[in-house]
Amino acid sequence: MEKLIITPKTKIYDLLQAYPQLEDVLIALAPPFKKLKNPVLRRTITKITTLNQAATIGGLNVEELVNTLRKEIGQESIGELSETETPYQTDRPAWFDEKKVVNSIDIRDMLHAGEQPVHEVLSAIKKLGNDEQLEVIAPFIPAPLLDKSLSLNYRHWLKKESNEKFVIYFRK
Repeated sequence: MEKLIITPKTKIYDLLQAYPQLEDVLIALAPPFKKLKNPVLRRTITKITTLNQAATIGGLNVEELVNTLRKEIGQESIGELSETETPYQTDRPAWFDEKKVVNSIDIRDMLHAGEQPVHEVLSAIKKLGNDEQLEVIAPFIPAPLLDKSLSLNYRHWLKKESNEKFVIYFRK
């Protein structure tokens, strides 16, 4: 079997299938990666999360993450990446108004049960009226969900309440 070349677009699931020894390396790099030990999250979230997204979740520089993993398995370092800045809105936007939050979805239980919340959240966003907002509560930065919402031109505000609680507000 030809081994996987590690890039920022590599899915965590594929990475750990090809190089299971990298699980401990990932966990040592950032505390949020301890969730990889949860078999349910491992079977679900890792299939859609890229190393670029994982870097955001772990508060790491994507180049350093990728190069650390590549070094561990004997691949050469990659050069400088052009898109290392997170596209996520973390400053309170002018459009946010707590009174306009019409729905709240806590995805923590869904994730723990092995469910993918992306479709439910996107469906809820589509149902929003003008100026209405959706609140989503997550145990970590849901990078795949945020990336999908950005690709659909939805606005968001990502607010970190603690290391285990992130609140994201969406609007059309």
